[in-house]
Amino acid sequence: MGNSYAGQLKTTRFEEVLHNSIEASLRSNNLVPRPIFSQLYLEAEQQLEGRRSGSRADNEEEEEEGEGGLESNSPANPYQMHPPPEGCCTTDGFCQAGKDLRLVSISNEHIDVPAGFLLVGAKSPSLPDHLLVCAVDKRFLPDDNGHNALLGFSGNCVGCGKKGFCYFTEFSNHINLKLTTQPKKQKHLKYYLVRNAHGTLTKGPLICWKGSEFRSRQASASTCSSSLFQPVENSGPLATFPSEPVPEANPSTVMGSQQAGPASDHPSLTAALGSAVFNGKDSPKHQQLVKSNLVALPRPSALGILPNSGPPKKRHKGWSSESPSATDGGYPQGGGNRAKYETAGMSCVPQVGLVGPASATFPVVASGEPVSVPDNLLKICKAKPVIFKGHGNFPYLCGNLNDVVVSPLLYTCYQNSQSISRAYEQYGASTIQPISEEMQLLLTVYYLVQLAADQVPLMEDLEQIFMRSWRESHLTEIRQYQQAPPQPFPPAPSTVAPVTSAQLPWLAGLAASSCNDSVHIIECTYSLAEGLSEMFRLLIEGKLTKTNYVVIICACRNSAIESCIAVTGKYQARILSESLLTPAEYQKEVNYELVTGKVDSLGAFFSTLCPEGDIDILLDKFYQENQGHISSSLAASSVTKPASLDVSGLPACTSYNLEPHRIRPFQLAVAQKLLSHVCSIADSSTQNLDLGSFEKVDFLICIPPSEVTYQQTLFHVWHSGVLLELGLEKEHMTKQKVEQYVLKLDAEAQTKFKAFLQNSFQNPHTLFVLIHDHAHWDLVSAVHNLYSQSDTSMGLVDRLLNCREVKEAPNIVTLHVTSFPYALQTQHTLISPYNEIHWPASYNNGVDLYHENKKYFGLSEFIESTLSGHSLPLLRYDSSFEAMVTALGKRFPRLHSAVIRTFVLVQHYAAAMMAVSGLSQMKNYTSVETLEITQNLINSSKQCPCGHGLMVLLRVPCSPLAAVAYERLSHVRERLALEEHFEIILGNPSSGITVGKHFVKQLKMWQKIDDAEWRPQTYLELEGLPCILIFSGMDPHGESLPRSLRYCDLRLINSSCLVRTALEQELGLAAYFVSNEVPLEKGTVNEALESDAEKLSSTDNEDEELVTEGSTSEKRSPMKRERSCSHDSASSSLSSKASSSALCGESSAQPVGPSQGEQARSPQPCGPSEEVTAPGDRQRLRVSQGSQSVISRHSPGLVPQPDSCLKTSQRSIQVSVTSSSSQLFSSGSSSSPTVPTSGTFVPQASQCSMTKACRQPPIVFLPKLVYDMVMSTDGSGLPKAASLLPSHSVMWASSFRPLLSKMMTSTEQSLYYRQWTVPRPSHMDYSNRSEGRMDRFHPRRLLLGGPPQIGKTGAYLQFLSILSRMLIRLTEVDVYDEEEININLREESDWHYLQLSDPWPDLELFKKMPFDYIIHDPKYEDASLICSHHQSIKSEDRGMVRKPEDLYVRRQTARMRLSKFAAYNTYHHCEQCHQYMGFHPRYQLYESTLHAFAFSYSMLGEEIQLHFIIPKSKEHHFVFSQPGGQLESMRLPLVTDKSHEYVKSPTFTPTTGRHEHGLFNLYHAMDGASHLHVLVVKEYEMAIYKKYWPNHIMLVLPSIFNSAGVGAAHFLIKELSYHNLELERNRQEELGIKPQDIWPFIVISDDSCVMWNMVDVDYAGERSREFSWSERNVSLKHIMQHIEASPNITHYALIGMRKWSSKTRTSEVREPFSRCHVHDFIILNVDLTQNVQYNQNRFTCDDVDFNLRVHSAGLLLCRFNRFSMMKKQIAVGGHRSFHITSKVSDNPVAIVPAQYICAPDSKHTFLAAPAQLLLEKFLQYHSHHFFPLSLKNYNHPVLSVDCYLNLGSQISVCYVSSRPHSLNISSSDLMFSGLLLYLCDSFVGASFLKKFHFLKGATLCVICQDRNSLRQTVVRLELEDEWQFRLRDEFQTANAKEDRPLFFLTGRHI
Repeated sequence: MGNSYAGQLKTTRFEEVLHNSIEASLRSNNLVPRPIFSQLYLEAEQQLEGRRSGSRADNEEEEEEGEGGLESNSPANPYQMHPPPEGCCTTDGFCQAGKDLRLVSISNEHIDVPAGFLLVGAKSPSLPDHLLVCAVDKRFLPDDNGHNALLGFSGNCVGCGKKGFCYFTEFSNHINLKLTTQPKKQKHLKYYLVRNAHGTLTKGPLICWKGSEFRSRQASASTCSSSLFQPVENSGPLATFPSEPVPEANPSTVMGSQQAGPASDHPSLTAALGSAVFNGKDSPKHQQLVKSNLVALPRPSALGILPNSGPPKKRHKGWSSESPSATDGGYPQGGGNRAKYETAGMSCVPQVGLVGPASATFPVVASGEPVSVPDNLLKICKAKPVIFKGHGNFPYLCGNLNDVVVSPLLYTCYQNSQSISRAYEQYGASTIQPISEEMQLLLTVYYLVQLAADQVPLMEDLEQIFMRSWRESHLTEIRQYQQAPPQPFPPAPSTVAPVTSAQLPWLAGLAASSCNDSVHIIECTYSLAEGLSEMFRLLIEGKLTKTNYVVIICACRNSAIESCIAVTGKYQARILSESLLTPAEYQKEVNYELVTGKVDSLGAFFSTLCPEGDIDILLDKFYQENQGHISSSLAASSVTKPASLDVSGLPACTSYNLEPHRIRPFQLAVAQKLLSHVCSIADSSTQNLDLGSFEKVDFLICIPPSEVTYQQTLFHVWHSGVLLELGLEKEHMTKQKVEQYVLKLDAEAQTKFKAFLQNSFQNPHTLFVLIHDHAHWDLVSAVHNLYSQSDTSMGLVDRLLNCREVKEAPNIVTLHVTSFPYALQTQHTLISPYNEIHWPASYNNGVDLYHENKKYFGLSEFIESTLSGHSLPLLRYDSSFEAMVTALGKRFPRLHSAVIRTFVLVQHYAAAMMAVSGLSQMKNYTSVETLEITQNLINSSKQCPCGHGLMVLLRVPCSPLAAVAYERLSHVRERLALEEHFEIILGNPSSGITVGKHFVKQLKMWQKIDDAEWRPQTYLELEGLPCILIFSGMDPHGESLPRSLRYCDLRLINSSCLVRTALEQELGLAAYFVSNEVPLEKGTVNEALESDAEKLSSTDNEDEELVTEGSTSEKRSPMKRERSCSHDSASSSLSSKASSSALCGESSAQPVGPSQGEQARSPQPCGPSEEVTAPGDRQRLRVSQGSQSVISRHSPGLVPQPDSCLKTSQRSIQVSVTSSSSQLFSSGSSSSPTVPTSGTFVPQASQCSMTKACRQPPIVFLPKLVYDMVMSTDGSGLPKAASLLPSHSVMWASSFRPLLSKMMTSTEQSLYYRQWTVPRPSHMDYSNRSEGRMDRFHPRRLLLGGPPQIGKTGAYLQFLSILSRMLIRLTEVDVYDEEEININLREESDWHYLQLSDPWPDLELFKKMPFDYIIHDPKYEDASLICSHHQSIKSEDRGMVRKPEDLYVRRQTARMRLSKFAAYNTYHHCEQCHQYMGFHPRYQLYESTLHAFAFSYSMLGEEIQLHFIIPKSKEHHFVFSQPGGQLESMRLPLVTDKSHEYVKSPTFTPTTGRHEHGLFNLYHAMDGASHLHVLVVKEYEMAIYKKYWPNHIMLVLPSIFNSAGVGAAHFLIKELSYHNLELERNRQEELGIKPQDIWPFIVISDDSCVMWNMVDVDYAGERSREFSWSERNVSLKHIMQHIEASPNITHYALIGMRKWSSKTRTSEVREPFSRCHVHDFIILNVDLTQNVQYNQNRFTCDDVDFNLRVHSAGLLLCRFNRFSMMKKQIAVGGHRSFHITSKVSDNPVAIVPAQYICAPDSKHTFLAAPAQLLLEKFLQYHSHHFFPLSLKNYNHPVLSVDCYLNLGSQISVCYVSSRPHSLNISSSDLMFSGLLLYLCDSFVGASFLKKFHFLKGATLCVICQDRNSLRQTVVRLELEDEWQFRLRDEFQTANAKEDRPLFFLTGRHI
């Protein structure tokens, strides 16, 4: 043995222990004394803690650490290794002499082993995946029973050959074990090493250490089950160990449990290694972390759901046995058998169904004497009993441990339901007690009693039962705590008499008494050991043959009860033990059985069944007979088939049409939903996605490593045209190009993915969409996978898609697409619930939302159709197959049922093929279902002139088994000469499809493919090919199947994997689109019985052995929905009829009454009708319990055949076969004599099987267990399958959870899983557990969920297209694109600006140019022409006049791509303008101050009070008084400043109703230059503008202007600017600056100016007038700085630019400058225009009015023709925000412009609109009422004094100013047709008007503020001298008095 702790052995203690040990061995004949030294290593105080309570007191003193040695609580004196000698080797896996000891390295070397020594494997904690080879004297090793090992050690080093190590400590140092704990041989010598058949040294059985390790902790949950979730409060020391559980080593399989003895060359189990979960939170000592980077496998400890669950520092005897956290947990210390039986139960994922929420590990300490497992248990019982630990301590088992499986799942379930009431502790509900242990056990017994003979217990069911029971018993308190606030003293609960432990056995016995001994209760007095021994005895004696469950209860001596439950039913035990294997272990086990030839016995057995000898002999015989002359009708028909071509040489079949690729309404809807989610991410304030910064879309689709899925995805991408649409590829695409966009997640994926990341990094303006298709596959965390060196491809998704680069890249959006999103909907998911998109339901309240011509047929439709009973069920099971499998399972208990099932099914298919080929005697060796499938498959191609046939999908998950099936079926097909009839295809995920040349030729012909090299690469391309597709791979990877799929044979799926994802994934293979036009064929009347609940099977005795293959003489107790098919009832005339019908034409098989017309179709040769019936289902007969005959209730015409073979218990299948075959070809029903009586077929109009393909979904065959799971519903009305654990990689967060409800939408289901599931440690989301709720979601991650095969690929490809279109649309704007109007009316003068190349206007030249009065801006197309003295206008010059209704027609726009110099609205976010928009780190968002600013204005007669909102970041533009901080002025630059860093002129933008859409972000337009920008807003809109534009300066207009038009804003901007100019002049004068040097210009810009352009002119010759020009986009900064640099700029009053148009003519840009009207973006000299005001009342045309005033004041207006601006069309706000409505009624009646004015004092409806607006609108549309002579009379305009009002396009006006010295046109020769006097001031006098001449009958219109001033004006201007007025010619605008209407007076010229 090893040395003690520094010699701390205490002699007295030694003697005492030795004495006790000897005494114990004398007293007991079977108990091995505990090794003495192990009791002495530590004083009791230093014992490791955390063991489960309830152990006997004598157990108190010793405890072992778990394997791997991560100790939860370190000993007081940690073990110190002696330092190694200088210079020696210290590498792990090598000895100190430097020799390699690792098994993998030296397994093939010759090792010299002295006599009496054995080679053993030692485990080093630093090399968990390796064994070190040692030679040890076998006397110091235990025997097979764990006994008789000498104390001490003797060993040799096999590396360097050093011999004679006498201490294990010394030896462990030599081989560099580097231990942190005391070295012990029991702990580190693990396995015997044996040589296999090839002479290679391999790991053998575990060394069976016993003794003190008896009480070792059990191996707990395995790879997946170990995700013990940590209470949040444990965050103390845990924080130091972020990854919480160290991921487990790869647990080896449970297969070791199949063979005993050291000779086995099969690697036996390693112990299951769970994860570390630290229990105590009180002392950091608890977490002694892994030294170095030791992949030490921490010891699991059971863990309570609550934080207070840690055990005390020392284990006290009083530690409550109910505490869910009292732990006892380590690993099996070695005892070979012990470890085997433990891990068989635990080393694997508790496969859902059978596992509860494995959220705690549950080491259960054994106590008392061990129980010996009998040697020949498996042989006698025919199945390994599965023992579930229950309450209390579980005894040790020894002996033949290979034949039992021990599982802790039930213990977990009990523990979890004990914690239910903790959920209510937050309410202070301390009185609510958990469900008692006695009650738990009693409920378990009740549950077991009510299970049917073919049902398997589910932990989920049990949990629900516990929860319901607990809720019912505490209903009142629960309600109270849910409603009331917490109370300090809650009321006492109502007392219900609890079950006492004394009553328990009696009550349990009572419950079990009714179940015909299927549950057997064993009561024991002292410990469970006696009960287990009793059970083993009864099993050996054969007394438990009818018993499925044995419940052992030990309730004695007032201590806590102990219990366990053994599953002894052969069916249940097999399923449960197999369900405890992980998928990987399952595959290994099957592989092992195939490789070692264990299955040969099965083949040998089959060959004994056939009466004519081996099937192969029969086949060879048949082959020889038929060679040379193919006489069978089948082959003949196949040879003649090509003759049935039509004239053109093409097959005459119309049913085969490959669908064109088109997007379905559903897919479009989903694509749009995806798009709106992406937009909402972009629109949110989180700045996570800046859609505005992207110019194009790129993508990568990641798919699982399946070649078919890969090709299928390439095919979809190619045909969708998405690459062309996204502009990623040009017209001529090659396959290689498409392959860049699809990534198969295999070994090569990493390089391709790196290229993708590189690409995304280099193209920040491309939005990359990373699509993760089939996203539920491979959720293994990359960290976790580093440790379990299993499959390198696993964990790839996490490594690639969750890498930091993807998460942080602002231009990558990840879209997970899956049909089974459950594993991505956990408490730790990265995907926000708001970013989930669910496939929409097709119907809502009975309304068809998306009209499609195809109906999706998925799982729910399959279930519905099967339950409804209206049509033939589409989901079926094959009871004769199941019975056969069960019987063989008993005969071959050591074979995995997957192997048995596969062999049976292959045998059935082989026999069916032979039967169809003419060997009719083989019908008896197959099932009706298989016969039906095979028959339809072989005959289908003969139904069609082209040879189209149907596909049979045969799902064989295990690849080696699939290969076996493929070889066998191919062999049979070849021997039967059926190679030309149908193909057999092996579908393997890792490889492509191989199809024979003959069939490739057919496919090419059908699909009209000319390419000689073409081969089908996807299953979809097998459309119409008659074939059996053997589909292998543990999981389908998203492969789509063609419409010709008729049968989906899932009888071989791993039915024990009861996980929702796994089940739905398998059933999803059959999902299908059914043509909507044709209703599903209804079965006839007889199918009403389909849903009959009790369909009984045959009644034979239970004990009989299987005699021959078909008899399946297994008795089943009456089962629900049992399908009594063919071989179930041994004689079964009906089933024979079923077989005959399956051969003859299945529709005939409908056993209906004589009157039914179905029979007429019966002779039809099988193909087309195959879906109408499923013979095995149609014949659901009742077998009366005692009767000797089988009576068909379906067809009265059928004479029942006496059943001769039910008489004896030993049924002989031969008899039943004869009775079957005698009738095989007799008529299907006695009333239809037309059925032929021989095997010949009556030819009928043949029908291609493809015609039905689009009308009916495939028929699905399931294992019985899965069928029951899918078809039964739980309490909520959902299929039972839906309430299973959603995925292998997650577990339930608590058993205290409600059931899923049938009414839940997909969104609610997602929220349910997000609340109630947590990922296991191996799940990639496991580490995603940030405290904050929101920030753990990744902002650019979306999840699309939709049923399988529904078209998700098409939907996301469509999404990429519309996303691309939207991005292009986002980078484009609609700008007005209209030609200038009235071009032909341009002033024809002698003066043009001839200096064509001048960059700036020459002042002197410019002054000589005449002013062009005519408006050319296209927005004024409907405005009145302004006359000037040079015009002679003909009416046709005016162009087309639009009718009033045309005014609302959309103006012409062009779509333009935004340049980098565009102005943006609030939706634009990019990095550069974050700061500009107010997201500045130095300034808090929205931090701004409000400043009042007042100035007086004489014309308004009062002081104007304005408010400025100035953000902190913009205060430097203003001057504030010191102290006090009052706003004094806005800083203005100097005229002489020449800096290019900023734009000098402040920009004012008046705006209303466009807080979101106004283009106020000028950052890019100004090219980042400093500028001053002020938004001018109305008072009521101040808050909303401030919210959207927090960093902009706002000028808030006084409230009186809330309903004013744009004129008011312009007026105030100009007045304020002039006032500010004066203030600045005064301020800067004090600094010595001349007043004229202060910059006098401001910019007044529209809120819709989006881009600015510049014309580049290229002159052809020096003097030549010919030139070419081009226009380019430039920044506003460039234009402004150019204009501001103009010489003599202060002499210009108004400067503007052209409006852009694509139709701009050369003549418009030839002259660089014009003297004309300027609009929309003007640069205004506030100094020169001091005395010219905007009219603050105006709503429209105020700029034209102002231009005319400025010109008449003698000032210069200059338009730069070589600059242009683009105006964006904005559909909201602006002048559109003025609505004219009635003031009285609420209903928005349209009011026509004619109603805008009325007679004074009339009863007219008053309108809620400003008087000025009503006036302007009325004159625009109805001025001809006032000026009838002026209509279209352009040479006689209306004289308009001092103002320009728009009188409509058909009237021209002549503007004159009454101001002295103003410039007016010479009007002496003009005759005016009217006079318009609008609010004229004192400058207009009678003498002024007398200068003008009017036509006779010309009209006058005077407009004043009130009636009084109207009269005064008439008198003052002496109007009555020349004008005649009538009383009725007075009008007013339709305003109420308080709204101050305007008044009109009209008159006629005398």
